[in-house]
Amino acid sequence: MRVQEQARPAPAGGPRIPVRVFSGIQPTGVVHIGNYVGAIRQWAQLQREFESYFCIVDLHAITGSYDVAEFPQRVLDAAAANVAAGIDPNQSVLFVQSHVPEHCELMWLLNVLTPVGQLERMTQYKERSRRAKTGVMAGLLNYPVLQAADVLLYKAKLVPVGEDQVQHVELMRDIAERFNKQFGETFPLPEARLTKGARIMALNDPAAKMSKSVSGSYIALVEDPESIRKKVRAAVTDPGPPKKGSKLDDASPGVANLFTLLEVFAPHRYAEFAEAYHDGAIRYSEMKQALADAIVETFAPVRDRYAQLVQRPDEIRDILAGGARRARPVAQTTMEEVRKEMGLR
Repeated sequence: MRVQEQARPAPAGGPRIPVRVFSGIQPTGVVHIGNYVGAIRQWAQLQREFESYFCIVDLHAITGSYDVAEFPQRVLDAAAANVAAGIDPNQSVLFVQSHVPEHCELMWLLNVLTPVGQLERMTQYKERSRRAKTGVMAGLLNYPVLQAADVLLYKAKLVPVGEDQVQHVELMRDIAERFNKQFGETFPLPEARLTKGARIMALNDPAAKMSKSVSGSYIALVEDPESIRKKVRAAVTDPGPPKKGSKLDDASPGVANLFTLLEVFAPHRYAEFAEAYHDGAIRYSEMKQALADAIVETFAPVRDRYAQLVQRPDEIRDILAGGARRARPVAQTTMEEVRKEMGLR
């Protein structure tokens, strides 16, 4: 997606609004290399180009089952992992969703502009409701409306997402358009910025996406080197080398996934192993060793920084509190405008 300018004129001749980025971070478990490739790596770049808001979305997380006692620590762990991996609190605004109450207020107001039928057609809602064991709660249905509030509250223009979230960004645009048409031009229409980078699949089941909920499928950003090497060695490949002349486009899912990872973490070795694959002479054990070495080296500073941060939880709390202090005035300004447009103040 191409962005032509860094700012746009605000409605009604107001001050110029910078192009803003918003993305949410789930505090629901381990941050793994799939998260890094698909999201964090791009966020770290975007924060240098745009005014960026990265939010620990604890209100979204409680739409599923969670351990109340562990939850506060998971929020801190998610923040620590993202800071260690490249999110700079001095370049971006990192905060916790529930610390800015305007998210919920705006969600409620946007609910009056959102047809239930449109929410019921959301692919993720249908998938999660099918898996629900105790009935479907309203929070799950309204999840995308809260997402819309998250983004529109900061008048964010760019929303970095994976392909599975594009439908939700389209809903945000629909809601913003309805608001603007009914109450006056207030919100820019957010645009999905598809995350650059390959889709990383599970090491032990390359037909499925890498998931922190499946043991053995992922490599955590802060995993110890020996565990990384063990998981890479156990990654699914083929029982033997391919026939001479084989093309990578026709490789099995497991082999293709390893080449994807190799291209990300050891691009200088990619051509070497691709040629060996084409010649039918590839040794997957050697490829796995090269890949494991590269992953260990890439995340060594992340592990070190994370280890420092988790020993200083007050530092993380200060970062999150500071982020909320920076986010809140922006949110309050938007809500003052929204209330006025809707005749509520």
